[in-house]
Amino acid sequence: MSDNDPRAAHPSARTRPDTAAAHPRPGAPVDAGDLGYRKSLQTRHVNMIAIGGAIGTGLFLGAGGRLASAGPSLAIAYAVCGFFAFMVVRALGELVLYRPSSGSFVSYSREFMGEKGAYVAGWMHFLNWSTTGIVDITAIALYIHYWDAFTPIPQWTLALIALAVVLTVNLISVRIFGELEFWFSIVKVGALVAFMLIGIGLLVTGHHVGGHDSGPGLIFQHGGVFPHGVLPMLVVIQGVVFAYASTELVGVAAGETQDPERVMPKAINSIVWRILLFYVGSVVLLAMLLPWNAYSADESPFVTVLAKLGVPAAGDVMNLIVVTAALSSLNSGLYSTGRILRSLGAAGSAPRFTMAMSRSQVPYGGILLTSAICVLGVGLNYWVPSRAFEIVLNLAAIGILGTWAMIMLSHLQFVRRARLGRVRRPAYRLPGSPVTQPLTLAFLLAVAVLMWFDRDGAGHMTVMAVPAIAAALLVGWFFVRRGHRGHPGTAGAVRDPDAAE
Repeated sequence: MSDNDPRAAHPSARTRPDTAAAHPRPGAPVDAGDLGYRKSLQTRHVNMIAIGGAIGTGLFLGAGGRLASAGPSLAIAYAVCGFFAFMVVRALGELVLYRPSSGSFVSYSREFMGEKGAYVAGWMHFLNWSTTGIVDITAIALYIHYWDAFTPIPQWTLALIALAVVLTVNLISVRIFGELEFWFSIVKVGALVAFMLIGIGLLVTGHHVGGHDSGPGLIFQHGGVFPHGVLPMLVVIQGVVFAYASTELVGVAAGETQDPERVMPKAINSIVWRILLFYVGSVVLLAMLLPWNAYSADESPFVTVLAKLGVPAAGDVMNLIVVTAALSSLNSGLYSTGRILRSLGAAGSAPRFTMAMSRSQVPYGGILLTSAICVLGVGLNYWVPSRAFEIVLNLAAIGILGTWAMIMLSHLQFVRRARLGRVRRPAYRLPGSPVTQPLTLAFLLAVAVLMWFDRDGAGHMTVMAVPAIAAALLVGWFFVRRGHRGHPGTAGAVRDPDAAE
């Protein structure tokens, strides 16, 4: 039986050095869903996946409307949310160094909280990225309609084409995925760096932007840092935290990374300065170039500045970059859900076909399942093109909060076991543990509370959907629990052959 055969992932299989995700410490379980992958991702791929996860449409598009709502205090909101996003990915990084796994937080939830924890973590992640995929293909179709040449093409057709292209790339090989994500990230980072250099040049030379004197003084004019008080800044936090969604994807890539013990700490640590530079730095720079009330939700803030400078085709260039960011998000979502669903499938917590692997070691079963949900999004683009974006965005928000919460809960249990001497923590650790985990969980709960009080926006409706999602998870559990193999809490896991019996 070859390693490409889905049956190789059955718990009865024994881990071999050429197929194991990694050799964990003696006695640590190995996720059966990790068998059969190739170590095809190189250092540059992982670094760019980390960058791409920290930069998305939330910055390129969302910053304009949030600046108009909260003023320069938006930089504080980005810094606070960025801090907790970094804590989440840093906690995941410690777990990765303990035991690299393509099942990532699902595998860790299984080890430290049992199969129920893995089930919740995996399906919340699937909820997040399957609905985010619908958001992405909808956004891509809307952005492409910006150009007159594509206006006659129906929105649903463009959405379907985008899905088909990215799906094909994901199904070929993980190396092709890594290459595409590498270049997507190059475009995003290059655009931000170019804009920041232009902005710094304008500030240094004292150039007028749109008839306004640029400089630090603009931050304290027109009402100051908190032009409408502190409350608007707190309200935008619920949207800002979702701008950092996908930073956790770097942990999923660890299972297919060459030398993860060396690569992952550097990639994860770099996220913090990227957050400070690209998110906080960009917002501060925007606030120094134009008054905060010059921005709007209808236009990218970067386009607003470039248009005020009279830069030709500024809208076309930024629109192309935003399309790239959405394609990058869709690409990452299909990649991660394929691996996460395979880990679930190995334990019977997902349909058995999600364990299927291609000859190029791509878990195509899970990828196709996610794509099938995205096809429903194509239907939304056909039936209700004007509301497709808003309908699915709410569900994605719940999935993000749930995924991050499960990562922190897993890490908390990991630390407790380490104190009992049952596992050994790596040298690379979450700062401030064990205080950091409950603090981050409290922050995520606070975000949910803020969403509940957002009665004028989509936040309130999002929280109201939680009972329905919980009910769906409960019903699903009763269906899948009979398919679990092995003992509770270790389903889907095999023992390392070098471990002590």
